[in-house]
Amino acid sequence: MTPGRGSRPGTDYDVVLVGGGIMSATLGVLLRRVRPDWSILVLERLDGLGLESSSAWHNAGTGHAGLCEFNYTPLDGAGSIDVSGAVAVNEQFQLSRQLWARLAEEGALGDPAGFIRSVPHFGFAHGASGVEHLRLRHEALRAHPLFEGMEFTRDRAVMARWLPLMFGDRPEGEPVAVCRTRGGTDVDYGVLTRRLFAALAREGVEVRTGHEVRSLSRDGGAWRLRVRGEAGGHDVRGAFVFLGAGGGTLPLLQSAGVPETRAYGGFPISGRFLRTARPELLARHHAKVYSHAEPGAPSLSVPHLDTRVVDGRPYLMFGPFAAFSPRFLKRGRLTDLPRSVTRGNAGTLLGAARGNLDLLRYLVGQLAQTPGGRLRALRRFVPDARPSDWELITAGQRVQVVKRVDGRGSIAGFGTEVVTSAHGGLAALLGASPGASASVAIMLDVLERAFPDRLPDWRPALQDLVPSYGVPLSGRPDLLKELARRTARALGLDDAAVPHAADHG
Repeated sequence: MTPGRGSRPGTDYDVVLVGGGIMSATLGVLLRRVRPDWSILVLERLDGLGLESSSAWHNAGTGHAGLCEFNYTPLDGAGSIDVSGAVAVNEQFQLSRQLWARLAEEGALGDPAGFIRSVPHFGFAHGASGVEHLRLRHEALRAHPLFEGMEFTRDRAVMARWLPLMFGDRPEGEPVAVCRTRGGTDVDYGVLTRRLFAALAREGVEVRTGHEVRSLSRDGGAWRLRVRGEAGGHDVRGAFVFLGAGGGTLPLLQSAGVPETRAYGGFPISGRFLRTARPELLARHHAKVYSHAEPGAPSLSVPHLDTRVVDGRPYLMFGPFAAFSPRFLKRGRLTDLPRSVTRGNAGTLLGAARGNLDLLRYLVGQLAQTPGGRLRALRRFVPDARPSDWELITAGQRVQVVKRVDGRGSIAGFGTEVVTSAHGGLAALLGASPGASASVAIMLDVLERAFPDRLPDWRPALQDLVPSYGVPLSGRPDLLKELARRTARALGLDDAAVPHAADHG
């Protein structure tokens, strides 16, 4: 069975997308545009869409573009900054902006203010070494076309004007500095996901919630999926299957016996945040502020104080504080982790545990953290924070990829990884950050890997949706400015492509 041939409505489909999150929604939009004749089925185990990792409270809601995140610009021992990670993630987010803007221009997404809004992004450094890292970061990025308009200051009066909640009453003491980029965004990926699926449903895509894929296997030239819904179990066949089920993806790959992932394992990590909706605090902070991880802490621990708008209501959120659960999904099973251990990956998992003792110690320390410890971390950002103003919430589950690197088990970074099967017709997404922000770039990668022979014919339609597809904007400042203005206008955002005058008082 190949896409476009031999499909029987209701049982056989050209494409089956497993998981009702931002990744499946994005891939569905791209496929619908290049092959409107293909039958597409979406299967989601929960009773709604965008409720796991795409849910607004299960991710940071940041339009990750490398504007403020220290972990994208590491400092080496010689005092040199590597900006390649920041450039790459910014290029990826530009693709997402372009797709969302095009769909908004077509009227497919409703009022964009419901899912995206302008929020300045700040890097915040404390301590002499942190301030120097931020200064070098600013020096390395400010002349780059993607980071035009970035401003650095150590002036406390300017910082108090930019970030009054953080610096209005901050006592004198350790060195501090901030770096501002006005063109940042806050994104409600849950709302965006549901709007993307609604647009797909209007175009004939079949979306089934409350349907859990329990296993899949090869069936001739297709894949057979065993599905359980309210009416019981049934089978569905797909010529092409995409597994975008977050933490549920690895067990499905294991059930399929995909040889490329036989030695893969998963390590689940959860997170918690402090949240407030106090109007007097909201009035003093309109920003996403990312700082640097403490010495010895992993990059996933980078603290940030964010303005969030979730389902139209504003909040402030601070974190993350790591947590642990053996579940692979927020609404998963306690047996997920032990059930994922196999003869093929047990050695990989053990090797990763031995090689990541610092991470394990960090997690143990986080699990033992008291409310007082969390308050002290918050007061690094908000010196006069009161515990009664903030509540502790639990975010979503992430499953980090564990695989063999140079012959040893290793947690393979904290990014995302696209896996395709040598059998053909199957692609899967593993991993986490930056995830939703890079959804369009990641799904274009899926198309390139899964349909290499079709890409030449599909490229014009894809470039109509995403004009800079295949064209690095860092080398085309003219095109960058044009697209930034267009996407800002379509999405109702500040025009980040126009350089802003520095505000140093």
